[in-house]
Amino acid sequence: MDEADAIGAVVSSLRACGRWREIMVVDDGSSDETAAKAAAAGALVVRHPYTKGNGAAVKTGMRRATGEFVLIVDADGQHAPEDARRIVARLGEYDLVIGARDPASQATNGRRAGNAMLNRLASYLTGIAIPDLTSGFRGARRDCLREFIHLLPNGFSTPTTTTLAFLRAGYSVAFEPVCARQRAGRSKIRFTRDGTRFLAILFKVVTLFSPLRIFGPISLCSLLAGIAYGIWNVVFVGRIPNGAVVLILFAAVVFLVGLVSEQVSALRFAGPPRQ
Repeated sequence: MDEADAIGAVVSSLRACGRWREIMVVDDGSSDETAAKAAAAGALVVRHPYTKGNGAAVKTGMRRATGEFVLIVDADGQHAPEDARRIVARLGEYDLVIGARDPASQATNGRRAGNAMLNRLASYLTGIAIPDLTSGFRGARRDCLREFIHLLPNGFSTPTTTTLAFLRAGYSVAFEPVCARQRAGRSKIRFTRDGTRFLAILFKVVTLFSPLRIFGPISLCSLLAGIAYGIWNVVFVGRIPNGAVVLILFAAVVFLVGLVSEQVSALRFAGPPRQ
């Protein structure tokens, strides 16, 4: 949305670096000349009548694309064409190739810290080292992407969702190191406005992939604490305290919530009914 300053150069540089089946620009309700400049540079332009969100634009592109593979590139000019070629070169061997940004090239200290926290959490949940969970610069097999289209939000957490979805489904995922350049214009993400969105993404990562890997340890710690506290009081005071009972009950509730969340997560990945 509103990327008129950069979109022409992005499309032209992509056209110059390889032979593409099509270069599509999804204009998410821009109020400037983004669509006109993209079309002038040779792109197929698909316009939203109003702003729907980054994820909605990605889903529109997925529905309209005709190739076996798709490459998703931000329109702000931060991705180098040579990096696009390296990502595309690995498609086929892998179902999803993600451009993993150098942390030093990410915008602010707050963004770097937040992304690092998400990366560590996702790596723990999946058991796979994930250097960049939130990078939107990626190439993927189109049919695989469409398989998870019902999971994708309209907002900024689409990269997180697709990465975890591919890993959970057992598809081959690779991370290709890239260096993000200074973007043209100003970022649409604001720390104060999007802080709650970051927390929502954090919880979504937990519940989407493997809830029991979070709820299980919490439940176990509470159970052990309750038992230890209860035994200590029985030995030295001669009674079981209410606090020990509460901790044990809390452990049981958290474990049951984790089980239910695990089943809900499995059902979400089952996908829509096949015709």
